[in-house]
Amino acid sequence: MNHSTVIEFKNFSYYYGHQQALKEITMNMGRNQVTAVIGPSGCGKSTLIKGINRIGEVTSDVHIEGDVLLNGQSVYANDTDITELRRRVGMVFQKPNPFPKSVFDNVAFGLRLLGIRNRDTIEQTVERSLRQAALWEEVKDWLNKSAMELSGGQQQRLCIARALAVEPEVILMDEPCSALDPIATQKIEDLIHGLKIDYTIVIVTHNMQQAARVSDYTAFMYIGRLIEYDLTEKIFTKPSQKQTEDYITGRFG
Repeated sequence: MNHSTVIEFKNFSYYYGHQQALKEITMNMGRNQVTAVIGPSGCGKSTLIKGINRIGEVTSDVHIEGDVLLNGQSVYANDTDITELRRRVGMVFQKPNPFPKSVFDNVAFGLRLLGIRNRDTIEQTVERSLRQAALWEEVKDWLNKSAMELSGGQQQRLCIARALAVEPEVILMDEPCSALDPIATQKIEDLIHGLKIDYTIVIVTHNMQQAARVSDYTAFMYIGRLIEYDLTEKIFTKPSQKQTEDYITGRFG
């Protein structure tokens, strides 16, 4: 498997107004690997992934120092096409957020945004994306029903299908299972295992067992800093930093 670097943080600091949320983060994330980002609430986990597809800028006055590279190119370059960046870097949020449209139209949404009009292409892509998201068998007979009628777990897989439809290189998942029951959670985790064959995945999670189950690498963050980043197995069995060990063994956080 080719673990060439896909995402590279270089001395990356992130500010909301005057408040610094990330402090000089440097790390590389490799192709076809799952990286889990763990740490206590408010430590900058979500901000870190928002820095990759610049989605934090939608709602806040944001400025950055340092850089984030996607396949060697700065996502903060002046000529960055933000729409194209967000196509290449898909995002799945904590709460499933399907659009109040049909299942089909949810998945087709991004394709139409990209100007794809060919009905066959759209239909094939919708089916492929729903299959990749392990949802096709459950919804294939009611693609025209409202996505709002799906269960929470199905809605979250629909949001994953929607992200996959535009053929991203990276999928960011911000606590994708926190609103789901254990069975729906397991389906998402199984899905992550299957998806990393084709995608680079970054998952923010509060759930350390989940991080240990799904990821190849784990980044432990605390108050805006990257404390430790290593193979997941090492982070959970032999961390280098006492702070990491204290967090993982439940002494704080």
